[in-house]
Amino acid sequence: MIASDRRLIGTLRQNRLDGGVGVYSVCSAHPVVIQAALELARKRNQVAVIEATCNQVNQDGGYTGITPDVFADQVKRAATAAGLSEHDLILGGDHLGPQPWRNLPAVQALAKATAMVEGYAKAGFRKLHLDCSMSCADDDGEPGDAVVAQRAAQLAVAAEAVAPKSAPPLYVIGTEVPPPGGMGEGHGIVPTDPARVLETWRAHRDAFDQVGLGDAFSRVVAIVVQPGVDFGNEDVVQFAPSAAAGLAEAVRDVEGAVYEAHSTDYQKPESYAGLVDMHFAILKVGPAATFALREAIYALEGVAREMVDWNPNEGVRAALEAAMCANPAHWTSHYSGDERQRAYLRHFSYSDRSRYYWTDPAVSQQVDRLFERLDAQPLPLPLISQYLPQHAQAVGDGRVPATALGLCIANIQLALTPYADACGAQRSTVSES
Repeated sequence: MIASDRRLIGTLRQNRLDGGVGVYSVCSAHPVVIQAALELARKRNQVAVIEATCNQVNQDGGYTGITPDVFADQVKRAATAAGLSEHDLILGGDHLGPQPWRNLPAVQALAKATAMVEGYAKAGFRKLHLDCSMSCADDDGEPGDAVVAQRAAQLAVAAEAVAPKSAPPLYVIGTEVPPPGGMGEGHGIVPTDPARVLETWRAHRDAFDQVGLGDAFSRVVAIVVQPGVDFGNEDVVQFAPSAAAGLAEAVRDVEGAVYEAHSTDYQKPESYAGLVDMHFAILKVGPAATFALREAIYALEGVAREMVDWNPNEGVRAALEAAMCANPAHWTSHYSGDERQRAYLRHFSYSDRSRYYWTDPAVSQQVDRLFERLDAQPLPLPLISQYLPQHAQAVGDGRVPATALGLCIANIQLALTPYADACGAQRSTVSES
């Protein structure tokens, strides 16, 4: 077992004993978000868990145009630049399954998913969330527990075949997650029934056994369940500990594993602490990180209007608007209302569908132009106080650099800090208990 795995497993085992420690997983392919997360992990002496989703990164490039090996190489190089060693970093794959190809018949979709999982495992992704809960083109409705588990076990066979024998993968199972991108209008958020936890666990254990992967199942470190949290375009459902009390008790039935909580973005700090205490030892953060990045960039455009000859009709926001309108596939089904409302949501929704467009060449060009023009001189503290007041004191004290990139990183870390605080001091070795 490699050192980063020991750090992760030690933390998760300690959480099973008494709560109070955990890990947060940053699910983003944006290089500035990744840099911010890695630097925060170094400051806190916490293991950095960086994940990519099946839609973001796959053998076809995903919506980022990045394959698993390229993503892994980029994150590892960024970790080195941030002062982290290989012992401090874990790469994860999220919702690995047929999701990107669910419009195909199941056999074809699973073949594509198998190739994807092989790519993740070969590239050194250590934490693989296997999720085959979605129906494929020829499925008769949503697949049941047995089918979901059998398909997940098929993907595990592929991962085991290509992963290094000295460092076999760690797995996450379970499908009790909110809709991708956050809840839709009118969706009630109900915590997973504790009985369902055991049903899902047993179905996957049996499916792994049937394909001769009993040892691999012993490396299932977490199960995804719904603790009763989510977010929509303008609303956040905060964690209610009393509603999840049954789940906290049921963790004893999952044979050494803990819970992984998805869509925990925008929760109050006390909610993160409560989740960790109740054995939601892995907290996933996604859109909140790019939301914070977008906030900072839009604020920096305000600074630019005061400092340089800046035409807002040719800036980052204008480029994002043009890209989103030219290719509405990533947001149109998520935003409703009249055109004014949809225009507002394109830029300010908590679900942050604008994150799909940062790799658009015109958008990235405008971001680079903004940074270059602002960084020709130190940014004045009065303008930072006006447009990014949450960082003015830190800039004045010298804790945050007065640069465009420095302020973006600081704003992302501001969103991640409640996670880091709740997860506490992480273990570096496997617990003996």
